[in-house]
Amino acid sequence: MSRLPALVSAFVILLVAFAPAQAEDETITVFAAASMKNALDEIDAAYTAKAGVKFTVSYAASSVLAKQIEQGAPADVFVSADTDWMDYAVGKKTINEPTRVNLLGNSIVLIAPKDSKIDNVTIAQGFDLAKLAGDGKIATGDVKSVPVGKYAKAALEKLGAWQAAEPKFAMAESVRAALTLVARGEAALGIVYSTDAKVEPGVKIVGTFPADSHPAIIYPVAATTTAKPETNDYLAFLRSTTAKTILEKYGFKFLISPTT
Repeated sequence: MSRLPALVSAFVILLVAFAPAQAEDETITVFAAASMKNALDEIDAAYTAKAGVKFTVSYAASSVLAKQIEQGAPADVFVSADTDWMDYAVGKKTINEPTRVNLLGNSIVLIAPKDSKIDNVTIAQGFDLAKLAGDGKIATGDVKSVPVGKYAKAALEKLGAWQAAEPKFAMAESVRAALTLVARGEAALGIVYSTDAKVEPGVKIVGTFPADSHPAIIYPVAATTTAKPETNDYLAFLRSTTAKTILEKYGFKFLISPTT
């Protein structure tokens, strides 16, 4: 009987030793396009309340995130703001391709600071963005790599406005960085997603780019090849009616039929 207290103590020590590891296993790491922040934060909070799983989320340009995953960053989920960077990740064998789904759509808009005199711009063929900006800068994501910048350049090229406007562009590291430049009045205009403009009170939408002026804006989501097993349940939640309601509240277009 004298050994019983020692055995109990040993058992308690083992429980304490293994508890942190178990808690750590219940954290999902998400790498998501910067434009997803507000909506995804709310979705993740809802999932934590439902399933008890916690999240570590990194928001940045899809280009940056795809390359970080390629370099071994410990991500379970990748949400890209375009199909190109998801394709890139698939090509690098870092994505579990059967889990991939094209989940969301978006649109790009022209924004100005809230107190700007610019208002109600018609964006169509022959649109003179350079003239509209005057001596000011035009902010968007880097047109060579950041999805919003790539969409913006494609639209302006199709509308015949890129060549004159190009020297006025301030290339930002992400769509949220471009949004901030306009909100602070450091850029006279900006091209961002409509969902970004909706969550920033310091800017106003002055025009919307025609959907046929640029490639379709699609957000694919997938698990990485190193994802934890519980990632599958989270991906299922992203396809649910609960997630759809939250995403549509922020202005995203839900591209699939939601699960219950």
